[in-house]
Amino acid sequence: MATNGGLALATHGLMKRYGRQVALAGLDISVPRGTVYGFLGPNGAGKTTTMRLLTGLLRPDAGSIELLGEPYVRSDRRRLFRIGSLSETPSFYPHLSARDNLLVTAATGKTVPSSRVDELLDLVGLRERAQDRVSGYSMGMKQRLGIAVALLNDPELLLLDEPANGLDPAGIVALRDTLRTLASNGKTVFISSHILPEVEQLADIVGIIALGRIVSEGPLNELLAGQAVVRVRVRPDEVDRAMTILTALAGPDRVTIDDPDAAWLKASMATDRAAEANRALGAAGIYASGLASGSDLESLFLELTATQPPEPQTPTGAIPGWRGGAA
Repeated sequence: MATNGGLALATHGLMKRYGRQVALAGLDISVPRGTVYGFLGPNGAGKTTTMRLLTGLLRPDAGSIELLGEPYVRSDRRRLFRIGSLSETPSFYPHLSARDNLLVTAATGKTVPSSRVDELLDLVGLRERAQDRVSGYSMGMKQRLGIAVALLNDPELLLLDEPANGLDPAGIVALRDTLRTLASNGKTVFISSHILPEVEQLADIVGIIALGRIVSEGPLNELLAGQAVVRVRVRPDEVDRAMTILTALAGPDRVTIDDPDAAWLKASMATDRAAEANRALGAAGIYASGLASGSDLESLFLELTATQPPEPQTPTGAIPGWRGGAA
């Protein structure tokens, strides 16, 4: 996806510590405008701390944050009118309806016309339940309402913490389509999530955090290109010869036995070379009984975050501003 120039969000050397526990150890992220950015990391990597810093709930011990092209300081609260945020566990007034919750939230910021409220209820699929008390809503419906809250001010930048939390498959697809549309219209969407397949389908840029630092960041297609593999299944007595042939194609140390029992070999090479590998094996009289190719975000994620420690204990509490989605 093309960007509209510049960065919507950036952090430089961001550091945060809870007592002796280091949560962030110099976090640097760069989020281009008009993109969907997937922020990934295992428990304890620093994702929640990062989201709290970006939404002004915590102060960094060191480093800086830039929002919408300018340095952000806590006193600059009007900038937050241009930003929407959604916490993992959104909170509402349970005795009020969805529509009234939106109207109350809208009254705390810049003026929002009531037509905008109805438009958003329709967008997130809650128009027919708009007058029902939120206390009767499912987790997914509350998540949808939270997404509507995040969009109230028609923000330039969306900060979403686990936006698919509680959504059923249809809701996830609808969320994906909505976020894609927003990005295509010039909005920037920053998603902190642990649902790797969903991020893989949605994100333009991915940043992977481990031990409080970014260990990989860049366009998703470029990151996955380095994970491309071709898997071939041969007879057990053909494994050694097949490895020699595949190594000649892929290069030294780029072919491994993926499954010894089933005699699957894995060659690190571009996925479009699967046919070439099959032809080379066939020319040597080795006929594969299985052939597959691909690359996936999960493999890259596990490779880069394999040394993560247990999650640190951090202060709890709802994040005001964003809330989230429907079952």
